[in-house]
Amino acid sequence: MVQHSGNNKKAGPLRRLWRWWRRPSRLALGTLLLMGFGAGILFWGGFNTGMEAANTEAFCISCHEMRDNVYEEYLGTVHYSNRSGVRATCPDCHVPHEWGPKMLRKIKASKELYAKALGLIDTPQKFEQHRLAMASNEWARMQANGSQECRNCHNFDNMDFSAQKTVAAQMHQQAISAGQTCIDCHKGIAHKLPDMRNVPNGF
Repeated sequence: MVQHSGNNKKAGPLRRLWRWWRRPSRLALGTLLLMGFGAGILFWGGFNTGMEAANTEAFCISCHEMRDNVYEEYLGTVHYSNRSGVRATCPDCHVPHEWGPKMLRKIKASKELYAKALGLIDTPQKFEQHRLAMASNEWARMQANGSQECRNCHNFDNMDFSAQKTVAAQMHQQAISAGQTCIDCHKGIAHKLPDMRNVPNGF
């Protein structure tokens, strides 16, 4: 009986891989699991490293829009230099500490790349034109989460009102009674306030 020479040829590498994939042995399944596990670790490690790098003050001021405007204003505040030597950096105030809210914040902040690419605030004049809108967005975000980033350091529950000045103690107690959040009274604590003359009730 004559056999076709084509039947004697070895299957090509793609065909062998397909056969292996369709009928995996225990060794093949174990290899796949190990490879998947290793890839997951590498992905998570790279992702986490990238997130940490993007959550530093150095990253925040790597673009001149932030470095030349709001960062310069921050340098003259008590959040930058104070008698206790405790400094609040950009991410301490503008990025939630919890993983879920942090991811959501990073996703929402991606529109800043769009603004950067289009040069929407690349000069001091343009920055001032958009300052109110940018500040309003941040104030609204902080009001929505109860000024959580502020309260990571300044928590009403931990305040000793007897050690505060009389006016400050009264205002804080009133704020607790009224259900106010930090940003309701402390706008402009680290950055220059925008022109709010035409804003109803000062926001």
